[in-house]
Amino acid sequence: MRGLFVTLHRWFGLGAALFLFVAGATGAVISWDHELDEWLNPELFHARSGDAPSKTLPTEELVARIERADPQVRVTFMPLVVEAGHTFVAFVQPRLDPATGRPHQPGYNQVALDPVTGEVQARREWGKVSLTRENLLPFLYKLHYTMHIPDGFGIELGQWFMGLIAVVWVFDMFIALVISFPNLKQWRRSFAVRWRGGHRLTFDLHRSGAMWVYLLLLMLAITSVGMNLREPVMRPVVSWFSELSPSPFASRTPAPPNRPIEPHLSLQQALAAAQAVARERGISASAGGAFLSTEFGVWGVGFYAPENSHGDGGLGNPWIYIDSRTGEPAGADVPGTGSAGDIVMQSLFPLHSGRILGVPGRVLMSLMGVGVAMLSVTGVLLWARKRRARRHLVAASRPSFQLQVELKSPG
Repeated sequence: MRGLFVTLHRWFGLGAALFLFVAGATGAVISWDHELDEWLNPELFHARSGDAPSKTLPTEELVARIERADPQVRVTFMPLVVEAGHTFVAFVQPRLDPATGRPHQPGYNQVALDPVTGEVQARREWGKVSLTRENLLPFLYKLHYTMHIPDGFGIELGQWFMGLIAVVWVFDMFIALVISFPNLKQWRRSFAVRWRGGHRLTFDLHRSGAMWVYLLLLMLAITSVGMNLREPVMRPVVSWFSELSPSPFASRTPAPPNRPIEPHLSLQQALAAAQAVARERGISASAGGAFLSTEFGVWGVGFYAPENSHGDGGLGNPWIYIDSRTGEPAGADVPGTGSAGDIVMQSLFPLHSGRILGVPGRVLMSLMGVGVAMLSVTGVLLWARKRRARRHLVAASRPSFQLQVELKSPG
């Protein structure tokens, strides 16, 4: 049985090594994606007018300016409060071209405005396959969880692919635990690292390195499955053990891109409805951001201070969802509330990113990203060494075999 587990570990590891290496290396960087992106692209994040919060234009006016400047786009995410000295950064999606019935191709999906003057400071296509300065961090972020595999057949193929890699990783983690502890008497050896270099060091870094951070690696693998395959895999599995609160994204059939669900509610109407639900739930924070999903027919309103828009610390920020046509409540994600299953679902991103612990957690996840990349490299090196050894053994046995044949042959 141990031989079977070793073989499975070898082939699971080889099959996933390249993708886990990329995911680990990019994960080490994108733990700081917002800070690095802001450093690389000040035009996107720093308002030219400087720190003048009292003169900031209303959100509705800033949204209207974006849509007037380019009628081909619709704003789908907007901050409701802008951090002092920062730009108003909105996401947009293309509207339908009446002539073709297909979405326009504006060439960008993110816009940054000076919130005082309403001037467009920068545009970019977030997630574009490009290593230019303006696209580098979004490129790495999307590479981390999709490998930039294009969508097809109405499916986010990249997310599905990396989700399946994560499923393999979860199973392989349990196999690795079994083969790393052949018996209880030798448990200390599985944590020892011989620093004398060469093959022994490579082997110990791969086996013992993984065992020292085993629980963190397993957490990363499981949360990877949960985020990439949230609706098709994670919610059904969690619901076996605990009832989950309704989710507008799990209970609704998504509309195709050429038939978006047009909202009947304005931003202000959706905001008023969400604030009423927030008061009932005892949410004291002000509304900090809003998004419109024309795919699911939902307005989402997040409640947070502008400096906490990325949800650092704890389980993140609360979000209230409103049906964009009827104005009825469509669900909510309120950290720390709901069933045990709800809290598991809420914890996926905070755990995976380390943001549940704030800055120390992000540092830890950067180190874990380097660790995952290291384990991928050492695993391939161990396989390559064993493969060379087997080839040498076969090559060395051939002359002896041939000599025996010649001695036994007549004449």
